[in-house]
Amino acid sequence: MNAKNMANEFGKVGVLFGGRSAEREVSLMSGSGVLKALQGKGIDAHAFDPAERSLAELAEQKFDRVFIALHGRYGEDGTLQGALEQLGIPYTGSGVMASSIAMDKIMTKRIWLSHSLPTPRFAVLDAKTTSSEELRRVPDELGFPLMLKAPHEGSTIGISKVTGHSDMRAGFDNCSKYDDVVLAEEFIAGRELTVPVLGSGRGSRALPVVEIRAPQGNYDYEHKYFSDDTQYLCPAPLDESLTGRIQSLAVQAYNALGCAGWARVDFMLRATDNEPFLLEINTSPGMTGHSLVPMSAKAAGVGYEDLCVEILKSAALDLMPSKDWTPN
Repeated sequence: MNAKNMANEFGKVGVLFGGRSAEREVSLMSGSGVLKALQGKGIDAHAFDPAERSLAELAEQKFDRVFIALHGRYGEDGTLQGALEQLGIPYTGSGVMASSIAMDKIMTKRIWLSHSLPTPRFAVLDAKTTSSEELRRVPDELGFPLMLKAPHEGSTIGISKVTGHSDMRAGFDNCSKYDDVVLAEEFIAGRELTVPVLGSGRGSRALPVVEIRAPQGNYDYEHKYFSDDTQYLCPAPLDESLTGRIQSLAVQAYNALGCAGWARVDFMLRATDNEPFLLEINTSPGMTGHSLVPMSAKAAGVGYEDLCVEILKSAALDLMPSKDWTPN
């Protein structure tokens, strides 16, 4: 499709990036890449940072659709999706409810368990009222080491690996800075994997599995987005049967939450028996030079620009506006 046809098909496109979450810096990198890619395809794409411009200004832009390249709160959690529904602007990624649920690691795990999907055992702790004695009892159920996580932040924000009782309070306090509750989760020792999923419903499909090998197994914020020390193997070196099983689980996990458009599903593969466990799902994954969705798509023969266009094509509204309603 030539540039003129691209412009005609998509109209005026907004790329929403930046925002005011703890992941703003990464979102700026993701959005800049997406904007350049869409413009390179001849699409009439424009940058829009919700941290610097109001929803009234967003409405004034009269975008025909938007590509959400925001990460974390206020962009990936259903709040922006609700505003776009109200404005009648089709957007990429999951709708209001799926975005909200997927941003909550606890609710995500509860729904997966209701679908008999494997996820590590966990406990939920109140960030303000959990006593030292209650903290001491958590490892009785989950064992050591264990993970403490802020359940409404990105996968590397507000997270601590705890190896003994002496570390529990510091790890808990670290997570409490980000959230009202803390997720304590069984630690699964093994290989870290991730699987992008594209599409919706029965049309959902998994892309190649990526294995992440971070220094000392520490895939933190720095190693995730900025370091060149982390190794990525794509497709992951797994046998065909296990690869298919993990990809199938990724699609099941995606559809259980009602996700749409695209997302990335994170796993741990237990070393002792090669059993996969679902950790979380990201409904607006990174699109930076270190990001895993473009890496996986490339292994499937889909370049960065074409991936951005495919995602943009999926832009939609959860609820179609009334036939009598027209935007201002």
